[in-house]
Amino acid sequence: MQTMTIFNHETVALDGERYSDCEFRGCRMVYRGGEPPVFDDCQFNDCDWRFEDAAANTLAHMKLVWAAGGKATVQALIKTVTGATR
Repeated sequence: MQTMTIFNHETVALDGERYSDCEFRGCRMVYRGGEPPVFDDCQFNDCDWRFEDAAANTLAHMKLVWAAGGKATVQALIKTVTGATR
């Protein structure tokens, strides 16, 4: 677990990691579809979020579902992810 660390302009691998009271400045945040990371009281400034490997495949699949007429399904998933109630 990373605690009270400042990351500056680094590539940060997220899968299976835990971060507490960390600050990420101008970092490339890379998630590859493994165990989701945990962020406790972290700050993100001007970071670039990347989805690679299995995570990228999931996003590509969601794009295909949308294009095949599954717009409502994808929108419902987005609402679930964001906690939106409308």
